[in-house]
Amino acid sequence: MAFLAVPGPFDLALTTERFRVFGVDRATLWHEDGLHRVVGGRELRIEAASGGVDVEPLDAQTEPVVRALLGLDFDLEPFYLWAADHELLADLVPRLAGFRPSLAPEPFEMLVGAIAAQQVSLFSALAIRNRLVERFGSRVGEAWAFPARETLAAVREEELVALGFSRAKAAYVVGLARDGIDLHGLAALPDEEVRARLVALRGIGEWTAEWFLGRHLGRPHAWPAGDLALRKAVAPLHVDEARIRFHPFENLSAHYLLLSRRMP
Repeated sequence: MAFLAVPGPFDLALTTERFRVFGVDRATLWHEDGLHRVVGGRELRIEAASGGVDVEPLDAQTEPVVRALLGLDFDLEPFYLWAADHELLADLVPRLAGFRPSLAPEPFEMLVGAIAAQQVSLFSALAIRNRLVERFGSRVGEAWAFPARETLAAVREEELVALGFSRAKAAYVVGLARDGIDLHGLAALPDEEVRARLVALRGIGEWTAEWFLGRHLGRPHAWPAGDLALRKAVAPLHVDEARIRFHPFENLSAHYLLLSRRMP
């Protein structure tokens, strides 16, 4: 395996917690103390190592995926310094030191997952997404490759309903797969334009668009104000007031607040 250094502090268990807490994630699988993911038809495995992670294979195709999954582009040091004087973060951030919010490497996959999670528990959403992956994806080693966009563009909505999607969500997923929007190209646009293009799509609302900014693009000012768990985490502040109070680290604050609720 090849070694990849990670700026400290770094805690792989905290960083990958979201891939275990709601059940087994077939597409990003925690198995025998390592994170597995299919990249370009190959199985990628990430394990903890002193000062970073061991990765197999590590090359130009897999490294961007590793960087996304481990949140390596987040600069934590200024966030930690700022959070030390924040009334809601001063205690919880040191307890979760080393947590790097994991980003979704693929935009289409992220949006399909967000559609599945609309108005249901994250446990239910993951179960439905796993059935989608096993039905239309392919297994490589321990993990499964998420279904390609062109694959889901060819399915019938009834096939997704049979997997547990509501009829509306099935239509949203198939419609997204067939839409001509360049999802990868959104990375070059400012936040407001990303939001505008996404909410113009059927089935994509402000909550989903904001999480796309936060969990795929890693934008610092993403703040999913409509997220129920986040609303509870910032109580008694109004969630829009909280957005101002957490500036300029809205995204990192949201991730740390949500993790603190799962790990009190």
